Amino acid sequence: MYADVSFPISSYQTFTYEIPDPLLKKVSVGMRVNAAFGPRKIQGIVVDIKTKPGFAGRIKPIDSLVDDQPVLDTHLWKLINWLSDYYCIPLGVAARVALPANLSTRYKPQKRTMVKAIGSISELLARAKAQVSVLEYLISEKDFVSTRALSDLASNPLDVCRKLAEKGLVEIKEEDILPDLSGFAFKPIHKKIRFSNDQNKAVGEIYSSLDKNEFTPFLLHGVTGSGKTEIYIEAARHALSQDKTVIMLLPEISLTPQIAGRFCAAFGDAVALWHSKLSQTARAWTWKKICAGDYKVVVGARSAVFAPLKNLGLIVVDEEQESSYKQESPDPRYHARDVSLVRGKIHNAAIVLASATPSLESYYNHIYGKFEYIHLPERFGGAKYPHVHVVNMIKESEETEIYGGVFSRILLEKIADRLGKKEQVIILHNRRGFAPVLRCDDCGEVIMCPHCQVALTYHRTGKFLQCHFCDHLERSLPSTCQECQSFNLQLAGTGTQKVEDKLIEKFPEAKIERLDVDTARSGINITDVLQNFSNGKIDILLGTQMIAKGLDFANATLVGIVNGDTGLYLPDFRAGERVFQLIYQAAGRSGRGRIPGEVVVQTYNPENPVIKCATQLDLKKYYNICLDERQALDYPPFSWMVRLEVSGENKSAVEKTSMVLGSKLKRTAKGITLLGPAFCYRERLRNQYRMQAVLKSRKETDPNGTKLHRFFKSTIQDEKSFKLPGNVRLIIDVNPVSLL
Repeated sequence: MYADVSFPISSYQTFTYEIPDPLLKKVSVGMRVNAAFGPRKIQGIVVDIKTKPGFAGRIKPIDSLVDDQPVLDTHLWKLINWLSDYYCIPLGVAARVALPANLSTRYKPQKRTMVKAIGSISELLARAKAQVSVLEYLISEKDFVSTRALSDLASNPLDVCRKLAEKGLVEIKEEDILPDLSGFAFKPIHKKIRFSNDQNKAVGEIYSSLDKNEFTPFLLHGVTGSGKTEIYIEAARHALSQDKTVIMLLPEISLTPQIAGRFCAAFGDAVALWHSKLSQTARAWTWKKICAGDYKVVVGARSAVFAPLKNLGLIVVDEEQESSYKQESPDPRYHARDVSLVRGKIHNAAIVLASATPSLESYYNHIYGKFEYIHLPERFGGAKYPHVHVVNMIKESEETEIYGGVFSRILLEKIADRLGKKEQVIILHNRRGFAPVLRCDDCGEVIMCPHCQVALTYHRTGKFLQCHFCDHLERSLPSTCQECQSFNLQLAGTGTQKVEDKLIEKFPEAKIERLDVDTARSGINITDVLQNFSNGKIDILLGTQMIAKGLDFANATLVGIVNGDTGLYLPDFRAGERVFQLIYQAAGRSGRGRIPGEVVVQTYNPENPVIKCATQLDLKKYYNICLDERQALDYPPFSWMVRLEVSGENKSAVEKTSMVLGSKLKRTAKGITLLGPAFCYRERLRNQYRMQAVLKSRKETDPNGTKLHRFFKSTIQDEKSFKLPGNVRLIIDVNPVSLL
């Protein structure tokens, strides 16, 4: 028997291997194997089994299996095949995201030796001092103790314990060292919930889908604070009562601890957490337990959509509009929301896409009847929506004669008022570091990253310049301008570190914490900060977009948005949508309890439609404006889109290859539009020059996008007419979330 094996490489080719006799009854399609590939052994996945080889040359045998048991069922294997076809990647690369190479069902945790006293000191000779000391300690502990804890009592405590065991004075056992996962969730949060009529209706519709065992995509559109999490939990409870499993997706690691605490309170040890901040040991242990069926609910970030759960009944995608659900690199460049819908269809599961600010794609699908629509128009428990103050920072500067100030007068007054009332404040500024630009005031030259077409950001904590794309660091600040040798270098712009300094200066008695990528290096640190804020130990929580969505703090009654314009004028068709959603979501963190809330939005463009609609909390008006613009320009959600990026270290090679690609793409099929090729907005990143061509096809004439897929695949896979030079690569991004 022979197996065709696909490896996680860029080649679409599969390779034939002989199945050794000892593995004949164990190898099946979808299983991972170790096999010789060139001079090394690597993991691959079996994609087909044959009685005769399709290859005439020398055939090597499969070396071994990666797992003791099949991990992929037919449903997950079908999803991987779809992922490979839809995102135009080799099957082995698609399988890598569902079956990480460093995880296996054969994982065994490390062991530790435990010992417990079962005899008395009187049975020992006094001259056996080490044995006496150890036994006395064990008797005082009255339970099993790790031999490592005895190192202060004996130079080799394990040998001492073995001698005591030979005398029948202690009992020795081995136990697994299990990873500590307690720091990644709030303590179980129990709430007594009395559903509103709208919530009861929402739960009833999801129940009905689960009872029918049919694929139903829902758009759960609930205003901030409307009790969407309670609906998730009730829907999950109903799925578990039918012996089904549940995936709960979250866009940001910062949201995981609070929602994990809610789910743990409801479902106890049946809940697994899955996100990038888990240690390798924790990931290996959790994954093995999921494969074994010990967990019924998985709460996690985008990769949790591939969790190998059996009998999947429900997938919830919270804050479904978030771009973090899109994997930008490496392949496969999938969108977890889209994968959820396909996996739900394969499993006949209910899919709940939920948000206070749905993506325009989901909003469009609701309008055109593709999604069942559930609306929660009111805040839970009678809480009122916050009052929003809009501050024109241009007028503020003219009136105060303070130019470039961080805080307006009204925001400072509101913060002082809340602190005086022992209420809490959330300050949002979606730009980390201290200052995003170091510029020469004489010639205007900006200090740039040597590897990217991006300005270096100054970080006051640590005093270094950093590129936020390639992480290039410069530990010392230049003293003179590289262009004109002037000493007149000035820091420009505002980051969260500068905002933090100003808050400390203005409110020295307040307890202030900052939560951004720089401070959130571990999941446990994120949990600690959010738990302390929830417990009232922090007065002001400052952060980037990671604190703007999904979090629920009853005593947070003021939200300040330092610069509502951040990102507004980026040359990307989704820029306005993102800014609107961020402001709307951040405003929703205020006044979620009994105390009414307020929001202060500082802006230099108060008449901009995005800012105006967001500060008026008028979602319907803005979405109608945005949909009209997208339709006129033939952008998603009215079209399918594929972005083809050519990148390489040699600029001329990138340009030449892009022009060849462009000439092939210009022979477009009817109904397909080509934009470019042209250099990307960020022309150079990580030493790679970048050009892109964008293909669009209208949904009116290409309802499923099959025409567009067929066209671009036929172009790039025709090696005779289009072949990449060795120093250039092509990135295929299906349904891109950004054109930057």
